[in-house]
Parts: sequence; structure tokens; C-alpha cells
Amino acid sequence: MRYVLLVYGEEAALKALSEEELRELDRQGAVTDEILGESGHLIVGHPLEWTSQATSLRTRGGRLVATDGPFAETKEQLLGFILIEAKDRDEALSLVAKLPMQEGYTIELRAVGTCGKMPS
Repeated sequence: MRYVLLVYGEEAALKALSEEELRELDRQGAVTDEILGESGHLIVGHPLEWTSQATSLRTRGGRLVATDGPFAETKEQLLGFILIEAKDRDEALSLVAKLPMQEGYTIELRAVGTCGKMPS
């Protein structure tokens, strides 16, 4: 089964990091990819651009309306995602527990469904 790990954190805190701290964050991301890749669980993972670059799309009166910026103002923003393959939720949770990036971030684990069928 596929699971998406949605990584949330404070964007302002990331923007305030020093060059050395950013390099450490990149290193942690590489270690995360290595851990999940070597075990055959990694499908894909990417950081996302800043929320100030986001475009929120809604349909209003049958028309698509685009608005600059994120959908909602929150303390934590969606910073990236990792798509993994795991036999079940317990295995997915045990994989997350091994990742260095879990420190200081909120990781939301969600099963991925298919068109017309939501995961149970």
C-alpha cells in the first residue's frame, strides 16, 4: 500500500536558518532518501516551494478562480512530501520513526487511495 508523508513545519524558521543549518537540513533529507531507498520503500519525495509562491484554485459560479498564496494561514505550512510503499500502516509508522527529519517537524501519515475508492 502507498502512504504519503506530509511534512509540516514553520516556513519562517526555515527562512531564518544559517547556511550551515541549511546544509544540515539537506544532509538529513539525503539520509532520509537513503534510508527509505535502500529498504525499497521510497517512491518519491520533494520539498515544496515557499507558500508565498503558491496559487490556490477554487471553482466559484462555474469559473475557476486563482488566488495568490496558500489556502489557509497557519503557524505550520506544508513543506514537502514523501511517497512510500509499505505493507501496512504499522510498517509505515516504523519507517517514519527511523527518519532524522522527524525532529522539529510534524509528519502527517495518510494512505493513498485510488479514483473512486478511498483507502480504509
